[in-house]
Amino acid sequence: MTCTSCGAANEAGRKFCGECGNPLAVLCGACGSPNPSTAKFCGECGVTLLEQPADRTQAARTEHVAERRLVSVLFVDLVGFTTASEARDAEDTRELLTRYFDLARTTIERYGGTVEKFIGDAVMALWGAPIANEDDAERAVRAALELVEGIPSLDPALQARVGVLTGEAAVTLGAEGQGMVAGDLVNTASRVQSAAEPGAVLAGDATVRASQAAIAYEDAGTHELKGKTEPVRLWRALRVIAARRGEGRASGLEAPFVGRERELRVVKDLFHATAHERRAHLVSVIGVPGIGKSRIAWEFEKYIDGLAESAWWQRGRCLAYGEAVAYWPLAEMVRMRARIAEDEPAESALGKLRASVEEIVVDPDERAFVEPRLQHLLGLTERVAPDKADLFSAWRLFIERMTDQDPVILIFEDIHWADGALLEFVEYLLDWSRNHPIFVLTLARPDVSERHGGWSAQIRSFTSLQLEPLGSA
Repeated sequence: MTCTSCGAANEAGRKFCGECGNPLAVLCGACGSPNPSTAKFCGECGVTLLEQPADRTQAARTEHVAERRLVSVLFVDLVGFTTASEARDAEDTRELLTRYFDLARTTIERYGGTVEKFIGDAVMALWGAPIANEDDAERAVRAALELVEGIPSLDPALQARVGVLTGEAAVTLGAEGQGMVAGDLVNTASRVQSAAEPGAVLAGDATVRASQAAIAYEDAGTHELKGKTEPVRLWRALRVIAARRGEGRASGLEAPFVGRERELRVVKDLFHATAHERRAHLVSVIGVPGIGKSRIAWEFEKYIDGLAESAWWQRGRCLAYGEAVAYWPLAEMVRMRARIAEDEPAESALGKLRASVEEIVVDPDERAFVEPRLQHLLGLTERVAPDKADLFSAWRLFIERMTDQDPVILIFEDIHWADGALLEFVEYLLDWSRNHPIFVLTLARPDVSERHGGWSAQIRSFTSLQLEPLGSA
């Protein structure tokens, strides 16, 4: 504290200058004006002088700055909430609304969005601020489709309708919650939501152009929206048809995903539980050929790819023929992770494998243990391990180190063709690494139990999904 009379420096809290004896002035942390040492409030701006924490002082001096940003705005509203509330008491209604808000917030944040505000039973969310991504519009539509699908699980009488618009808006940088974004885009997005049918997602032209590589749309016609002088063309979002930014999209038309929504929801929820609780889990999808096992895996892959949080995705197929195929799916997963082609020359493959191991396994001693045993798995070196337990330990350690960064997803297709040694490793992994976020999804025919009696019986966290034939329409 500096004396305004003689300029001498004094310790904070002193009332009189130690150099000249004059009363010390107290500078207001908000406006900087000097005040008598006995004053409790600033005579210039009225801010208290008794306590001026650094964070409050800094906040008072900080001015939020607004700038124009390209953003995507989502509005979701409940349909049928009034009717559903009539037969409930106030506590039940409040609990239902709380679960709805929790579902909305969780879904929006999973896709990298920010909840701007809750308005009655409506929710407004934003993508593109404070952090912008090139696929923000796609993420917003993915979240909208997920919300429309998930709301009826709260109450069969409830449905949601959603509007998504992309364009420029005034964004207040540094603001949190309500007041972050403003402009005609926000008002129009709310009108678009009101124009949607229950269970539908409507989007504007800019949103469609930015996301149509991964989202299927149909023309919803032009709509007269309140406050707009001209009719607005809108599009109805139907479903996700590819991974992020259109990767993996089929060359032809992809059939709608119908009749397996419940099973897919179970797979999604179990994965999120695995990631959140950091507990390994096995899900086995069982059904006759052509019943939809691979389609569930594809829909799950598209879902995971669209989330804001990352996950390690590995996929391998068990072969019904050939030699040295015992651990083929696992080797396929390692090659996928290291970007090694099946026919790649050994020298190049070894270099790529080393780079992948260095990226995942930080400890040098662990790398020295893991790398040669992965080389053995890929057939790039001679026998390096004394026994199977030694190999299992190295492969498990590699997967565990992946979970230090993100959850791991292992997809085993046609597990009914698997060699017993591979199933033994999967059971070993889920047992020894049970406190790691490892999600294993296996696809199998019903005869898996005949070929591998007792498979998965000893696994603690195990879920079986039996796919039955769909009823005729």
